[in-house]
Amino acid sequence: MKILLINNFHYYKGGSETVYFNMAKILQKYGHEVIFFSMQHEKNIRCDQKSYFPLSPDKLSKIKGGVRYFYNYSAKKNLEELIQQEKPDIAHVHLFWGGISPSIFSVFKKYDIPLVHTAHDYRLVCPAYLFRNGKGELCEICQGKHFWHCIINRCSKGSYIQSIIMTMEMYFRNTLFNPFYNFDGIIFVSEFSRNKHWQFFPKLRNLNTIVLYNYTPLVDKNYMKPSNEGYFLFLGRLSFEKGITTLINAFSTIPDIPLKIVGNGPEENFLKEEIRDKNLNNIELCGYKVGEELTNIISKASFMIVPSICYENNPMSIIEAYSLGVPVIGTNLGGIPEIVVEGETGFTFSVNSYKELQDCIYKAFHLEKNKYEKMCQKARNFAVKYFSEEQYINKLNQFYCTILNKK
Repeated sequence: MKILLINNFHYYKGGSETVYFNMAKILQKYGHEVIFFSMQHEKNIRCDQKSYFPLSPDKLSKIKGGVRYFYNYSAKKNLEELIQQEKPDIAHVHLFWGGISPSIFSVFKKYDIPLVHTAHDYRLVCPAYLFRNGKGELCEICQGKHFWHCIINRCSKGSYIQSIIMTMEMYFRNTLFNPFYNFDGIIFVSEFSRNKHWQFFPKLRNLNTIVLYNYTPLVDKNYMKPSNEGYFLFLGRLSFEKGITTLINAFSTIPDIPLKIVGNGPEENFLKEEIRDKNLNNIELCGYKVGEELTNIISKASFMIVPSICYENNPMSIIEAYSLGVPVIGTNLGGIPEIVVEGETGFTFSVNSYKELQDCIYKAFHLEKNKYEKMCQKARNFAVKYFSEEQYINKLNQFYCTILNKK
C-alpha cells in the first residue's frame, strides 16, 4: 500500500510530529511505501518529496500569508502534482489547519483518494484547540458552533487579533470545507477525545472512527529498567497549559526532592527566573533532548510528572515513560486518567492543585522498594499491551483497509 502522510511540519516540533514520524517508520517497517507532503522549513528532515513542499504562510507577505492561512493555493497545486506523480492509495493528514489548509480537500475528491485524519487536539471543535479561554481556564462555552466567544474571551494566546483570526478560520472552514464531508475516517488518540468531539460535532458519529493510542519504538518486552536515580522528571513543551506553575509551586517547598525539566518553549525564561529568584537548587533545566540522551534521562527517573491544566489526549511523555518502566504522576483530566491507573501505574491529582501534587510526590518518594518495583513493572506491562508496535500497526492496517473497502 502506498500511503501519503501530511503534516504542517516535517521536523520534530512537538508530540504531533513525533507521532507523524513514528507512523511513517512503522508503516515502512511493515512493508508499506510512505510519501510525504508538508511545508518548507530549514529544519525539515530530508525526504524525496521536498520539492513539492509549499512555502509556509508565515514566510510570505502579510496579505499573501493571511490568504493562504485560510486557503493555501500553492499547497493545493503542489499536492496535485505530487499525487499525479506518486498515485497514493490513501492519504493520512495530521496537523494542517492554518498551514497546508483545507484547500487540499478538493484534490482528494478529484482523484478519489480516501482521506484519514488523526485528531491530535480539538481544532475541529474549538478555535483555540485547547478548550481554554484567555484567562487560562477550561472553557467549552462555544459548544462546537458559537465560536464568536473565542474573540470575546481572547482564547488564542490572550490576543484579540489572534482570536479573531482563529474564529474566522473556524467559520470559513465549517461553511465551505466542513470536515464531515471531506474526511473518510478519523483516528482519535483517546476515548476522551472521541467523546468530546462527538459531544460538540455529533455528525462525526457517522464517520468511521477508532481510538488508537500512540506507540513508541521504545517498547521492548525484554527491557529491564536501570537503577533509579531518585529524581522526578517533567518532559514536554514549556508552556502555560502544561502546568508549569503547578509544577514549580509543588517543588518549591520540597528542596530535598530533585526535579529535572526537559524541553523548551515560551515559559523557559519564566522558569529560569523562578529557579534563580527562589533559589530552587533542587530543580534542573536540561533543555531540549532527543534520541539516546533523552531515553537515558527518562529511564533513570523515579517518576514522570504530567501536571497539564488542559485536556491532554495521549501524552507521548507518558507513553515513553511507561515503555521504560517509569510510573507517572498526572492530573486527573482529559485522557490522562485512561492510562494512569491510580496506585497501579502511578498517581493522579486534581488540576491546578500543587498541594495534591506534593502529596503524590511524597507518596511516590517514600514508596517501599518492592512496591515501587511492582509499579514499574505494571507501567511497562501497560506499555507492552497498549503502546507496542504490533498492536498499533494491526489496528492501523485494519482501519486503512476498512476505509479503502468502503471507498
